[in-house]
Amino acid sequence: VKEVATLSLVSSACDVVSAAYASSKESHPYLRSVCDAAEKGVQSVTEATASCVQPVLATLEPHVAAASEYASKGLDKLGEKLPLLQKPVEQILSDTKELVSSRVAEVKGAVSS
Repeated sequence: VKEVATLSLVSSACDVVSAAYASSKESHPYLRSVCDAAEKGVQSVTEATASCVQPVLATLEPHVAAASEYASKGLDKLGEKLPLLQKPVEQILSDTKELVSSRVAEVKGAVSS
């Protein structure tokens, strides 16, 4: 999970969503109340779950480590095949806009000639 979170695409997408969430909470007082309550509920559930799951995780740690290593190798291969994962959302959007603009210009040129 940590490796996925460090991918530029994932990290920048999380930043965009986080900024939108914070902005929405600040702009709408009713939404802020609902979000604050939801956040407290999630925090309580997370804390309760963590204490219950910890003994199970300790038992499964060797298996989790093996699965993590396997997932890491798969993620490395995926990163090689999809270099898009290494780009931030802003760059992907910019590249897409440039590609669309150039294609539209090509079509306009073909139609006008």
